[in-house]
Amino acid sequence: MSKVCQVTGKRPLSGNNVSHANNKTRRRFMPNLHTHRFWVETENRWVRLRVSSKGMRIIDKKGIDAVLTDIRSRGENV
Repeated sequence: MSKVCQVTGKRPLSGNNVSHANNKTRRRFMPNLHTHRFWVETENRWVRLRVSSKGMRIIDKKGIDAVLTDIRSRGENV
C-alpha cells in the first residue's frame, strides 16, 4: 500500500538529517497516515480510507460525502 493520503494527496518528501556538526544524511519525511473507517450515511456502509491528520480535519469540515465525490472524480475506487 502506498504512503499517500487519499484525501489530500500528501506523500513522502525527501530531505536531510543535519547534525550539530552540519553533517547531512538523506532521510524521508513521512505523512502522518492512518487507516480510518468512516460511516457514510447516504450509502449506509463503512468506507475505509488511508488519510493523514489534515485529511481527517478536511473530512470533519466538508463532510464525508463531499470528500468521497472528490476522490471518485479523480478515478479512485472507494
